[in-house]
Amino acid sequence: MTSKEGDEAKVPEEDVEQLSLEAASIQNGEDILQLEHTDPVLNAKMHLVNDAIDEIGFTTYQWKLFVLNGFGYAVDSLILLIQSIIADRAALEFKPSYPKGMTIAAYSGMLAGALFWGIGADVIGRKLAFNVSLMICSVFAILAGASPNWYVLGLFIALSSFGAGGNLVLDTTVFLEYLPSKDQWLLTLMALWWGIGQLIAGLFAWGFIPKFSCTDPSIDTTAAPCSYSNNKGWRYIWYASGSLVFVMSILRITVIRLNETPKYLLGRGADAEVVETLKGIATRYNRPFSLTLEKLSACGATAAPSGSRFGISGVMVHLRGLLATPRIAISTFLIWVSWALIGLAYPLYNVFLPSYLASRGALFGETSAYITWRNYALSNMCSIFGPILAGYLCSVKFLGRKYTMVLGALATMAFFFAYTQVRNNAQNLGFTCVISFWLNVYYGTLYAYTPEVLPSAHRGTGNGIAVGFNRMMGILSAVIATVADTNTPVPIYICAALYIVMAGIAAVFPFEPYGRRSS
Repeated sequence: MTSKEGDEAKVPEEDVEQLSLEAASIQNGEDILQLEHTDPVLNAKMHLVNDAIDEIGFTTYQWKLFVLNGFGYAVDSLILLIQSIIADRAALEFKPSYPKGMTIAAYSGMLAGALFWGIGADVIGRKLAFNVSLMICSVFAILAGASPNWYVLGLFIALSSFGAGGNLVLDTTVFLEYLPSKDQWLLTLMALWWGIGQLIAGLFAWGFIPKFSCTDPSIDTTAAPCSYSNNKGWRYIWYASGSLVFVMSILRITVIRLNETPKYLLGRGADAEVVETLKGIATRYNRPFSLTLEKLSACGATAAPSGSRFGISGVMVHLRGLLATPRIAISTFLIWVSWALIGLAYPLYNVFLPSYLASRGALFGETSAYITWRNYALSNMCSIFGPILAGYLCSVKFLGRKYTMVLGALATMAFFFAYTQVRNNAQNLGFTCVISFWLNVYYGTLYAYTPEVLPSAHRGTGNGIAVGFNRMMGILSAVIATVADTNTPVPIYICAALYIVMAGIAAVFPFEPYGRRSS
């Protein structure tokens, strides 16, 4: 091992016994990756930091993070759903040759954002992305409402999505790295903010589209051509969404002054800053705190990676860390596959749900745009409650995270198949609400499980790549929707089959975080 100065680090003989005691303490089964680390010194220090976070306990600081990080969840779902809601309205005005271009633009921006902010979180830290990502999103969301043509709209949506794209990566990572172990189930509960974002999107659509949108000339031949003057509803949605995200971004900066997370600092070898950060929280909220720099130093010096952390070699360090042992490699691979599968299933159902709902409504004699978008808002509201149930189930010993995901995936699959037998408007609304609920039991738990089982030093990279696979499949879903008919039950059957596979993968995940602490 090397110190920052590059000299060989030697643990003094008088500290060998202390290090041995720490190593023995680690065998108590509390840390998820305790037997997987290739760096025993970092493992010993991580254990001490977890002890310190548990000693401080849950404070107002974590409650603030729950809300402010939750904003990022809400914005991610808000932007994705807004683009799907307004795409058809904007297309009536701009008459594009590729109507699904907005979905590709959004997911491309989300993909770039997930990789950029995710890898950046491990290279330059979590703090910068936390403070600026929502600001970038808000500015371009507002500009999207003023787009003069289809191509500019696509550009602004992509740039807005780039700002939002890293939030699923950063929000879970930052919140987890400040959480006491007994409260890690809150990471699953935080996914309710995703449902709140969906609900906001549905309410905006319900409020603006029926009143401020033109009539499709292909449906009503007497309708006037769609233009800027009679089709401003989709623009109002972007203005409202961008303004809301701007307020959220300001709150993130003013309500809490985020310090770098202690586990990120530990991976960088900044032991003194780790102690200072945690001690500051303990002092502010009058909590006990016994971690000292001497205790961390007694464990030895962590290995310093060779090469610049800002270059390719720095990124490769994090990629290799995600494959450091066979169990970690298998876990990482299965997580990435799960994110890819949900990345295909979720858009096929939810991003294209408006057109399917409209077609089903028409089939049952419901042609009112007001009712269609009301039902859309109601089904999105139901998604808020899925993570609430998931948070409870994750704290049940015989279920834990893994089997909560299995239950959520299988229940979603069952209701997908049942949905194809809907025969009236009440059933149509009821089943979409139930599907939104159970889908988010699985999705919300996967959100939390991913950062929990990734090594802290490489958590941003692993999480970013996972979300990146999710976004790539979202792009593929847009291509599928272009060549296939999303007004038929076929996407529903595909989604159901994908959830069966996801349930099987969840059952064989090698790590179960229940009762253990993230490493």
